[in-house]
Amino acid sequence: MKINLLAADVYNKIAAGEVVDRPYSVVKELVENAIDAGAGEITVEIESGGKTLIRVTDNGGGIAKEDLALAYAPHATSKIERADDLFGVSTLGFRGEAIASIAAVSRMKIVSKTADGEAWSLASEGGALGQLRPDAGGNGTQVTVRDLFFNTPARLKFLKSDSAEEGDVTNMMSRFVLSRPGIAFTYIANGKVRYRSYGDGLASALAVVYGANILTNLYEIDADKHGIRLYGYIGDRNFSKPNRTYQSLFINGRYVINQTVGAALTNAYAGYLMKRQYPFYVLFLEVPPEIVDVNVHPNKADVRFADNQVIYGTVYSVVSAVLDGNSRALEYLAADSAPKAAAAAETGVSPMAEPLPAAQKGQTMSLEEAKKELQFEIPPLASKANIPRRFYDEEPATMSVHAPAHEQEKPQEDDAFEENKRLLQEREKKAQRVDPATLVYKGELFRTYLIYERGEEAYFVDQHAAHERLIYDKLRAAMEARAVIPQPMLAPYVFNLNAQEFAFLQKNFGILREIGFEIEEFGSGTVKVSAVPSDLIHIDLAAFFGEILSGLEGLRAIKLADLLKDKLASAACKAAVKGGERLTDGEVRSLLERMDGDMGLKCPHGRPVAVLVKKSEIEKLFKRIV
Repeated sequence: MKINLLAADVYNKIAAGEVVDRPYSVVKELVENAIDAGAGEITVEIESGGKTLIRVTDNGGGIAKEDLALAYAPHATSKIERADDLFGVSTLGFRGEAIASIAAVSRMKIVSKTADGEAWSLASEGGALGQLRPDAGGNGTQVTVRDLFFNTPARLKFLKSDSAEEGDVTNMMSRFVLSRPGIAFTYIANGKVRYRSYGDGLASALAVVYGANILTNLYEIDADKHGIRLYGYIGDRNFSKPNRTYQSLFINGRYVINQTVGAALTNAYAGYLMKRQYPFYVLFLEVPPEIVDVNVHPNKADVRFADNQVIYGTVYSVVSAVLDGNSRALEYLAADSAPKAAAAAETGVSPMAEPLPAAQKGQTMSLEEAKKELQFEIPPLASKANIPRRFYDEEPATMSVHAPAHEQEKPQEDDAFEENKRLLQEREKKAQRVDPATLVYKGELFRTYLIYERGEEAYFVDQHAAHERLIYDKLRAAMEARAVIPQPMLAPYVFNLNAQEFAFLQKNFGILREIGFEIEEFGSGTVKVSAVPSDLIHIDLAAFFGEILSGLEGLRAIKLADLLKDKLASAACKAAVKGGERLTDGEVRSLLERMDGDMGLKCPHGRPVAVLVKKSEIEKLFKRIV
């Protein structure tokens, strides 16, 4: 077997597969370089979701003429010099792979000027460098990337739609606005300004990304504990979101998704969240560089801590203290949030009498001292060092962190349970279609169950389940035939979305319109609903769209048609005759006729419409037969 030494253009394209997989990752790498260059102003422009154009302009330190060619070289970086530097990385970039990888799969041009030099430019096509040329430009650097993946068509065809790619770039830009509130960002997509921040603080950055009203639902925290600083904003106990796209964690200034911190926050909110709801937070965690490893992922999407237990315990104890309103909350809250937390505690959560921590704010302690203190502050099951990855797939109210092995074992089903299960299965009769003319109505039971006799059999029909199923079938048939008539609303329903949510919903605009919704974009990140299907006139639109947006938690695998059927089922349930209502003889006859003798129907929620009981079963109850 012959071993080949790969050419530069080959291994750069391979590296691009890890570092540059989509337009948003190009934006991420270029903006991180601008931040590391000390820029105070950064402008990002994209077109066609970043497929045809990405341009990042900054006013940072710039690149000297003699270094421009080196900037394109793989493993060339100004961030580190020795292997030991990896244990104290304070910059966002450090691998030296991004520019070479991007250049290998695009048409790229860099124009740069240092404070004491002239502007020079150097272009690349698919990694092949052009000539160094004098150019025009202010201090700083402008990187233009065109026709991403033009020379790797196999990669190009796997990109998402323009709107979906734009949504992911917009989401990435929102993280930059939040993570660097001291930098002025301008983000332009297809000629429209999507974000413009002014570098005047985190509260202002939050307002830019989420709207000014967001601050009324948040606590601002600032805690120093065990040599770790945790600060930023968390949602109050009544503020939640349908997916995790409203969660931002920055560890030493780097946006990451970390399961240890995520588990701590999820557990802290567990007692306050409804099912399929998630906490809102924009949090910054500052830890000594030597206890965190940032070199664990090609795109630096996660970090590894030297001790998960201390990180978990610190985050959990701070956030839970604020949410619970105990005496330690005042230590962790910023001044503006303290009165709000105190008022919240008075509404139903009494402060817990607890001793002050051994280490006061701003004071440090040893690792062993921190562990000893934390074991009294966090739930026993949460004090384990290993946080299972599966917590992302579990509901907050039921998620726990590493129970002992004997508690994880599933109890064995005993013989009695199996026998009962068998008997129940035998008693569940699968009713079949019968001729309605052979059914004799014998009356009703509890104003809920209609009784029909047929030879030596009796059918008990749940009037609500039967009527609900019939209404549902009618609504569903109309929906599938696209025969639903839109019903205009007196006042349109308008709601705001973040970039990922908007791209997700926009993808389904066509389906929503086909089944009777009049829906459209109403400004940047805003959607307007002007009409609803006539059969769903009483639908709770906030809950409906919240449920749609929760599909982001399933990796966008939600099937809108199935969700609409669920809503039809709810509408049918509300419209159907209820248990306890007395039906007239005419209504009883009409119900049976519409069932057309189908005694095997189930209601939209899966309950049986009819139950068959044989004469022999009744006689066994009376001991007439054995």
